[in-house]
Amino acid sequence: MPPLLDGLRILILEDEFLIAMDVEQLCRDQGAADVTIVGDLAEIDLRDGLSWFDAAIVDLMLGGASTLDFARRLRSAGVPFVFASGYSDAEEIMGSFPEIQLVTKPYSGDDLIEAVAAACGRAKAA
Repeated sequence: MPPLLDGLRILILEDEFLIAMDVEQLCRDQGAADVTIVGDLAEIDLRDGLSWFDAAIVDLMLGGASTLDFARRLRSAGVPFVFASGYSDAEEIMGSFPEIQLVTKPYSGDDLIEAVAAACGRAKAA
């Protein structure tokens, strides 16, 4: 069975450098073809379109700025994603994104990868 993220192009929105590097390695270990890390929403060039990405891992806050509007753009573009956040107030996420899984920090690598795979319609073998 191929790795859970085999061939996927993953966008990681994370402003904590060490966490971002760890998540990038987790994705690559699970077969991701390309991983893009963004630590500030201003770094994203939306002219190229979000549909280039197969999935995204979105921290709720980047540098003190909410990523909820960006998450709405991902949803509109049809890009599957999960929230990965240390913010414990999930009410706003659940209200606006009831179908999106929230993986709370600290999380295990397996939990995060399985959530991304599930968002992409890839199930872990039983």
